[in-house]
Amino acid sequence: MATGKINVSVENIFPLIKKFLYSDHEIFLRELISNATDATLKLKHLTSIGEAKVEYGNPMIEVKVDKDKKRIHIIDQGIGMTEEEVKKYINEVAFSGAEEFLDKYKDAGKDAGIIGHFGLGFYSAFMVAEKVEIITKSHKDEPAVHWSCDGSPEFSIEPSDKKERGTEIILHIAEDSTEFLEDAKIRELLVKYNKFMPIPIKFGTKTETLPKPEGAKEDDPAPTQEVDDIINNPNPAWTKQPNDLSDEEYKNFYRELYPMQFEEPLFHIHLNVDYPFNLTGILYFPKLTNDLNIQKDKIQLYQNQVFVTDNVEGIVPEFLTMLKGVIDSPDIPLNVSRSYLQADGAVKKISSYITRKVADKLTSLFKNNREDFEQKWNDIKVVIEYGMLSEDKFFEKADKFALYPSVDGDFYTFEELEAKIKDNQTDKDDKLVVLYASDKEAQHSYIEAAKTKGYEVLLLDSPIVPHLMQKLETSKENLSFVRVDADHVDNLIKKEDTAISKLSEEEKEKLKTEIEEVTKDKGYTIQMEAMESSASPFIITEPEFMRRMKEMQQTGGGGMFGMGNMPDMYNLIINTNHELVSEILNTKTAKKRQRLINQSLDLARLSKGLLKGEELTNFIARSYDMIK
Repeated sequence: MATGKINVSVENIFPLIKKFLYSDHEIFLRELISNATDATLKLKHLTSIGEAKVEYGNPMIEVKVDKDKKRIHIIDQGIGMTEEEVKKYINEVAFSGAEEFLDKYKDAGKDAGIIGHFGLGFYSAFMVAEKVEIITKSHKDEPAVHWSCDGSPEFSIEPSDKKERGTEIILHIAEDSTEFLEDAKIRELLVKYNKFMPIPIKFGTKTETLPKPEGAKEDDPAPTQEVDDIINNPNPAWTKQPNDLSDEEYKNFYRELYPMQFEEPLFHIHLNVDYPFNLTGILYFPKLTNDLNIQKDKIQLYQNQVFVTDNVEGIVPEFLTMLKGVIDSPDIPLNVSRSYLQADGAVKKISSYITRKVADKLTSLFKNNREDFEQKWNDIKVVIEYGMLSEDKFFEKADKFALYPSVDGDFYTFEELEAKIKDNQTDKDDKLVVLYASDKEAQHSYIEAAKTKGYEVLLLDSPIVPHLMQKLETSKENLSFVRVDADHVDNLIKKEDTAISKLSEEEKEKLKTEIEEVTKDKGYTIQMEAMESSASPFIITEPEFMRRMKEMQQTGGGGMFGMGNMPDMYNLIINTNHELVSEILNTKTAKKRQRLINQSLDLARLSKGLLKGEELTNFIARSYDMIK
């Protein structure tokens, strides 16, 4: 038996590995199975080009847990190693970057992203093991080797009687890591990290029910047999060509990724590029809610079918993190920090490619089946609107397929909307005014008032609409979005002609003073306006600018500092041409005038959805008194 010392000058390398990476100690299994997979795929390549004179066969990787002896075994049937290769790859190469590792990470936190970066993948075993053994036999005609190390720089190496080609790693689990001796824990990790590895992974056996033999009675139990429990799918859908997959197969793969998701995806996008980087994957558009946060972290990132993370910010554009699916790229390191990803040039190219691919798919869906696209709009609009806000290149492409629905259920592209409303909804300053509602029920009276003028009213109700409108107004000339309850209908789109008031300036001022006295505790700004006599006598509006800035502040970004915490601001508009307003002015007793003002105000508040609780109860009681 030979012994030796691993070529590293710092004796506490193993404690450092454990210390720095302890928060990620479960990745030891991912690393060791990745190594076993690499060894198997290398053998496949060598046999295919005739360099390895052995039969490749149908190799698998096996994981076994021996709870009594506190051991985990990872066994492959891959390329194996000779004694010289063990010395080179285990004792030397794996530690070639140890000095750099220590210098760079001695003051680093736990998210340093060390494993893999310095060839330390195999040594991640020492995060959970107090001793590690390697028993390996090369595909070459050379003796098998047994290597052993107890977590110090000392190792031993001796011949082994192993007959089969491949490598077995034996981990002697440390006392502080006995959770990894539980079958359920190992199965959880295998499913998490290795669910789609390209080589079958066996973990125990399972019972399989066989067809009943001919002539068996109905109540005879079906025969069973024990078979290998293969926990992974070595040929997931994203590794295949789109032409080889049916819609049903795409849906089946979605169910495989998300077994607890019962709704079908709306559609999918298959990514497949080999220049200037390698990337494959499938993204699915699920049905989305208006909650921007609950949806995230549903895309899984793989490197050569090895799970890396489901936090894909920096790789996938932020607006697409609400989608689901898989991205696989060998160009992304297995272990990297988020800051590394955000700064990496290749990653930025990947992000741009994904953005372009998604935009192209949406363009195609819109052109090929607009009716279906319109039906799905409410389920996908949050992603598209978010993308238009955050990615200028996506904004340019989305301008052709982004839809603007009306309160009547019609859908327009911006170009179509502009053509439809230009004649009727251009104001005196030659600005196109787009009217919209955010709640069809709550703003019903305002919508109806606008429709009587022949105006088209959009229904824009996603949480980021205020931000999107701001972007549209700055990117297009002479455009303004105004919510239908921002002013009375004659002021929403200001034309040259103005109505003449039936009340004199003196009468208006007198009535305004009395209304201000009645409403002084309610915070309304009183405006006396000459409108059509058929318009409501009292109308409550919210100024567009202040309300929009407040909404933008509440949904993050934009707006003015602190505006999200400001109280709501309302205007109370009095139609000086309405018969009821004249009646209030001419009522002799102050008590009755106040009663009429309160009743009219409450009707306006009721129309706006602002009358609630005790005030609503008092309004109902007062109304009954008035009709006795």
